[in-house]
Amino acid sequence: MPDLLLISIKYGGYISPIKLAIFLGFFFLWLPLISWVYKDAAEVENKGAYWAAVMLATGAATAIFWLLVPVFVIGMLLYIIAVGSAATVYVRYRNTKVLEYDRVLTADHIKSFFSTSEAKKLVTMKSFLFITANNNEVPMPEPRTPEFYGYKAAYNIFNDATWRRASTIAFAPTHLDYKVTYYVDGAGLKQPSMPKAQMEHFIRFVKNLADLDTTERRKPQKGRFRIRQNENSLEWEVATAGSTAGEQVRLRLMTEEGIKKLTKIGLMPDQLELLNNIRNLKQGLFIVSGLKKTGVTTTFYALLRNHDAFLNSINTLERRPSADLPNITQQIFSLSDTGTTTFGKKLRSIIRMGPDIVGVADCQDTETAQVASEAAKDNKLIYLTLEADSVTQALGKWLKLVDNKDLAIETLLGISNQRLLRKLCNDCRQAYKPDQAILRKFNIPAEKAKVFYRAGKVRYDKRGKPSTCESCQGTGFIGRTAIFEIVIINDQLRDVIKQAKSISEISTHFRRAKMLYLQEQALRKVINGTTSINEMIRVLSKPKSVEAEKQNTRQRS
Repeated sequence: MPDLLLISIKYGGYISPIKLAIFLGFFFLWLPLISWVYKDAAEVENKGAYWAAVMLATGAATAIFWLLVPVFVIGMLLYIIAVGSAATVYVRYRNTKVLEYDRVLTADHIKSFFSTSEAKKLVTMKSFLFITANNNEVPMPEPRTPEFYGYKAAYNIFNDATWRRASTIAFAPTHLDYKVTYYVDGAGLKQPSMPKAQMEHFIRFVKNLADLDTTERRKPQKGRFRIRQNENSLEWEVATAGSTAGEQVRLRLMTEEGIKKLTKIGLMPDQLELLNNIRNLKQGLFIVSGLKKTGVTTTFYALLRNHDAFLNSINTLERRPSADLPNITQQIFSLSDTGTTTFGKKLRSIIRMGPDIVGVADCQDTETAQVASEAAKDNKLIYLTLEADSVTQALGKWLKLVDNKDLAIETLLGISNQRLLRKLCNDCRQAYKPDQAILRKFNIPAEKAKVFYRAGKVRYDKRGKPSTCESCQGTGFIGRTAIFEIVIINDQLRDVIKQAKSISEISTHFRRAKMLYLQEQALRKVINGTTSINEMIRVLSKPKSVEAEKQNTRQRS
């Protein structure tokens, strides 16, 4: 009997405190895992009980098996593999049911454990305030709700786009996802695609901000909302329209860039002097021309604001105003006007009110052109915009619109045509000696172009990691400037135009009047380091389709 008691005591002493601690450690890690799976699965797809039961059964069965296996290490490895496999299966399953930024155990999620960026991001999100079209502030929604997914997607997009200085964000649907493009300084920058599920939350959220119909996905809609971050307040315009692949979305930052002084739009000193002289005239018509998205409206507004709005009555007629002009009466030709009047008739009614200066945006028809010309002949100063590729093309288009050469030329004061060039970042631009072949190609004297500048290349820190320029965010450019070709019509040119038999003949006389072409004006800005030669070539190169069309026209003639 004493021997049996001694044996039992020795057997009980066989339990290792270290092994027991390891077993209990894994056991107490398993319990909160079950709790997390239950809560998480319930929020993802209402299957909390099912997945919790799977984790419970897997952990319990392998724990019992671990106790029965004679070799402790083998039992522990089997336990880790079984419970880990069950947890991995669940994580992969739940990651397919949630948005990308809400997935767990991904590379980005693991990195967040070793940095404070996520905590800082949450604090930043709280300081990022969305304000609806009705001036209501939108608080951060409760986590894991559809509203929160939309809120977080909107925060990520606008925060990133603002840092990259994007003025427009375009979302193009495909059958698989949404293609995202930022437009920075007029150039499109492709961004990572967004899953359709994430975009649905985002679109619903921004539509609510702009007070748009969230159920309407086909008809075009447009609205505005604001974002306030710290002391900055930005207004965004959202435009949606249906397509076969899904709902298209375009966001545009409403800035005051369209309201600039004449001295700030990129005119050379001699050109600024020419346009300032028009300010002293009491009648006549000046044409502001250019292609779409080349800053024509900005120049148009700058010319109008070059006059004293307190000493002069200034009115405009526009289809889609780009900005609110202080102390200037802006008349809008809307869709409701098309059934009762025309653009030309509405312009005539504005002129009858007796303004001193009238701005006519986007003249497209003969009636409007004739009304504007007659007003310019009758003690009115008219600024008018046309879509044209050059000064000579704008003149040819104007003569056809007015359909009365004498009337068109008698009142014409001058024509401008323009393009927009991106300006090099002064912090990272790089100087280099230009190739002699380039100088000969553009007829640039070598003594005037000893140094050219180009966009900075990627820089690397001491550890070999690429460092992004904080000023331009790695694009190499900041902002844009316009280049102009301008001709002022004097009496001599007026007589030449009346007698000329072709536009090419008129162009020759413009050249004799010392008008510099767009390329020559661009080269002046390349030489002084404002922009690069590659940027000039990019902007002034004609699309292949245009070149092919011109070639076909020559062959037919």
